[in-house]
Amino acid sequence: MEFFSDPSAFLEAAGDRLAADPVVSTVVTTVADREVRRRASGDETAYPHAPHWYAVARDEAGEVTGIAMRTATGAPYPLFVLEMRAEDARELARHCYGRGEIAPANGVLPAAREFCDELSRLAGGRVEVKEHTRLFELGDLVPPESAPEGWLRLARRDEAELCLDWFNRFHTDAAEQAGHPGTHSMTQEFDLDDMLGRIDEERVWLWEHPAHGVVHLTGANPPAFGVSRIGPVFTPKTHRGKGYASAAVAEVSRQILEGGARACLFTDQANPTSNKIYEALGYRPVVDMANHDLL
Repeated sequence: MEFFSDPSAFLEAAGDRLAADPVVSTVVTTVADREVRRRASGDETAYPHAPHWYAVARDEAGEVTGIAMRTATGAPYPLFVLEMRAEDARELARHCYGRGEIAPANGVLPAAREFCDELSRLAGGRVEVKEHTRLFELGDLVPPESAPEGWLRLARRDEAELCLDWFNRFHTDAAEQAGHPGTHSMTQEFDLDDMLGRIDEERVWLWEHPAHGVVHLTGANPPAFGVSRIGPVFTPKTHRGKGYASAAVAEVSRQILEGGARACLFTDQANPTSNKIYEALGYRPVVDMANHDLL
């Protein structure tokens, strides 16, 4: 098992494996690509917490057989695990235990669960699934039959605090909507500088209603390995059910496709509202994942 703190060195080692399935790899490629760009701009504080690493497993012939990372900026700083052999997942768990890093893993099944089972065995705890998630990719875009009143526009810098609040509220509200209030799978904590950067990159859109003002937010990540991941998608409770999410995600998806990238997004499998919205737009399931807790 190889560990990397430098995202460029990691991408050099694992790039071919990531490129072979860039949609499933979207979380890892987005994070690594963003970190590379930040470091190139002179920003060395993008990930100030510890630990922070990427891991690559190889077989006896030296071929990459598994990838994981621990780059989450929110406690308990879970790992994100892509597909890997069961023995690789267990080896990674033993490495983490030996390093004193007792943290759960999110990501592709069954690898993420294999990791958690081994780590919990070593640490004397138990594993609990926090959320069953599903990754979707857009096929042929099917725009909504009717659009709600108002228009979609890019967020402005003077709206950064509002956008930050909605980014940070998204996970808790989505968890409540899915039927498990009081919990969320947030692994990234956003700050104002991060939000300003996203706004400057033109990756945050707002739906504005002529009478009610801003009523919805849709975000998206810059393309990495030819894939752009949409999220978060947030509408305050008082404005839900009006079609803002469908219209906004459809338009952002269209822009992603016209820019030459593939569009994908995650849903909580327990949230029937979001799953119905995205499938109606032409999103199709790619792989099931899970977020775990170690208790």
